[in-house]
Amino acid sequence: MTATLDISVPAVPSRGALIRRVLLVIALFAIPSAVLIFVGEAFAAEMPAQVRIVVPARDINRGEVIGDSDLTYGQAAAAALPPSTVTKFDTLVGMQTRRVLRAGESLRPDDVRRPVVVTKGQTVTMSFSAPGVELAAMGRAMSEGGVGDTVTIQNPASFRMVSAIVTGAGKVRVTDMASSTTITTARR
Repeated sequence: MTATLDISVPAVPSRGALIRRVLLVIALFAIPSAVLIFVGEAFAAEMPAQVRIVVPARDINRGEVIGDSDLTYGQAAAAALPPSTVTKFDTLVGMQTRRVLRAGESLRPDDVRRPVVVTKGQTVTMSFSAPGVELAAMGRAMSEGGVGDTVTIQNPASFRMVSAIVTGAGKVRVTDMASSTTITTARR
């Protein structure tokens, strides 16, 4: 038997075939990368920026005074929040709720108020001071408010209404005594 030895030299690819192979390799790497970049930009456009906001850590009933332990931070989409959304604890701590606050929901400054220390119908001590004069009288609150709030007070003797700023529990400081007081003199 005779053995034949077949020695073949690999064919050198033509220049066109070489260019096609290089383009195929580039396409295999470039197309998926381009798709990932495009899809990533689409997801980035869909995912809005997140903002850290203050939310109740638990349900808080209407009329409760908020403490530090009642609050926590949460995340929310910036585009979906009104500009008045609370982002700082200091805005809420020590305030009284106007409505039931649900755990995890965003809060607005209108959801809280200063704790009420003067209630409607309550008898209060009105004070007025001017240079050299200190006056105090009893009055009836026609509205409610917390320290620093302006309330309407009725003078029970004259039935006149005056505006006053709440200074403490059952105490107010009259702000417009001059404009609400009319001096009547008798004619001769």
